[in-house]
Amino acid sequence: MTKGKGEYSKDDEKELLKLARESIKEQFNNKKPSIPKDEKFQEKRGVFVTLTKSGNLRGCIGFPYPILPINGAIYNSAKSAAFEDSRFPQLSEEELNKIKIEISLLTLPEECKSDDIEIGKDGLICNYSGYSGLLLPQVATEYKMNKTEFLECLCNKAGLPKDAWKQNGKGFKLYKFQAQIFKE
Repeated sequence: MTKGKGEYSKDDEKELLKLARESIKEQFNNKKPSIPKDEKFQEKRGVFVTLTKSGNLRGCIGFPYPILPINGAIYNSAKSAAFEDSRFPQLSEEELNKIKIEISLLTLPEECKSDDIEIGKDGLICNYSGYSGLLLPQVATEYKMNKTEFLECLCNKAGLPKDAWKQNGKGFKLYKFQAQIFKE
């Protein structure tokens, strides 16, 4: 992503990561987190919060489209990643200090063709026959996927046959987006 509106400093990143962690802690200590009120955190953006434990995925939930201000999207996504990701049991208080938090701030998804995808830069969303899936940009690089593998993984995540992406232009809709990513 290019610098400019929508880019955040290291201090901003720390503040948003703190918000995510305090949002999860609220479940255990009943203390509302301090939500940053700065105007820059009022911008509506797509947001995902990813939790890992010992390097393994422990939860990942978010909003692909800019329906909430960043501060609200992080608050909701962090709690959902910890307690509502159906792939994992709810996070326990004992696990809280063992998890690492990653936040992805997304650009607005734009429709594209498979030839338009840049591995390591683009995340993907697909919609086809009532099914949808999303993969963040970092997934392809973390798992050393080429473009075809990334598209197949996206289809798999959506519950579709792995080659459904070849129907692009014939009902299969493909969207790409970029993300500013920060981690603890």
